[in-house]
Amino acid sequence: MPENTPVDFSPSFEGSTFEYMVEAFTGSFGPFDAWRTGREQAISWKTGFWTDGTLSLVSGQYSYEWSVKAAPETAEWLSVILVRSGAIDLALGRTVVEGTAGRLLLVNNREADRFSVRGTPHQSDVLRLDWKVIAQTAAAILETPLIGTLRLAPTIDLSTPAGQLVRGLAQTIINGVRNNGPLIHSPIAMSHLTQAFANLVLRSIPHRFSHLLERKVHLPAPRHIRCAVEFMHANVGEPITMQNVAEASGVSIRALEGGFRTFKGTTPSAYLRAMRLRAAREDLLDPSNRQLLRDICLKWGFFHFGRFAASYRTAFGETPSETRRRSNGERMSGL
Repeated sequence: MPENTPVDFSPSFEGSTFEYMVEAFTGSFGPFDAWRTGREQAISWKTGFWTDGTLSLVSGQYSYEWSVKAAPETAEWLSVILVRSGAIDLALGRTVVEGTAGRLLLVNNREADRFSVRGTPHQSDVLRLDWKVIAQTAAAILETPLIGTLRLAPTIDLSTPAGQLVRGLAQTIINGVRNNGPLIHSPIAMSHLTQAFANLVLRSIPHRFSHLLERKVHLPAPRHIRCAVEFMHANVGEPITMQNVAEASGVSIRALEGGFRTFKGTTPSAYLRAMRLRAAREDLLDPSNRQLLRDICLKWGFFHFGRFAASYRTAFGETPSETRRRSNGERMSGL
């Protein structure tokens, strides 16, 4: 389909007021902040929204310009934006990246300062993929927990081989989801395609850990590093020391540390700490988990709550309390 071909879809919502649009989107996405940027323009909009819970598609048409950004309570996802007419400006700190019909935008919604929709009429498709799928896929590929921002390159030139691959798979998913298409009713096929998309993005689009991925292709981790990682995973909730890890791997602590620096780009203790931070986050994101924050902190081996909270915020961009509140808010909105 040519990039500027109008999209034909049955809207889930349409209207002529900005407030109603925000209300409709909030019901589908949860809380977010939005404001108009072209107040002299008459408002007319319609959107289609389809989801299986892990992946969502929003097809939108807008006759006016507006901006949006994630609120602290907004769930974390990868936004994949295909603009068909008009543009979407993505603000990342002092940098503003333009998404047009020849470029695809990729970004963690929590890393963006704002998304600005412009051009009238504006038409775009936005895929939202639960960030946990990206984090789990990255951990499997890199054999290291994903802590902190991924910093994906935010734009993909659709004329490049990588751009054509990513766009092709994204378009396949869009076509299969739109109008409650077959993928919405095929959870196994949807799971395979979302995993394939996450894998393709991580292997073909530059990001903060690309150098580790390139090194991994040429230098497979030796047996003692694999043994150390397996031992850590099996005992992540136990009070193990680096001496325990070294003994389980059959090497000295010095050899263990050298191997981790070479093949994992970190130290074995930092690797274990990252695993435990991720495990604590999974507990905090579980709305059925009623443990106190301090109990979760102690459960995963963090004995100083203040230091844990600081490390957690550095890693995930929010405090443990904010994660817990957001998880509880999503649970209540789903009741």
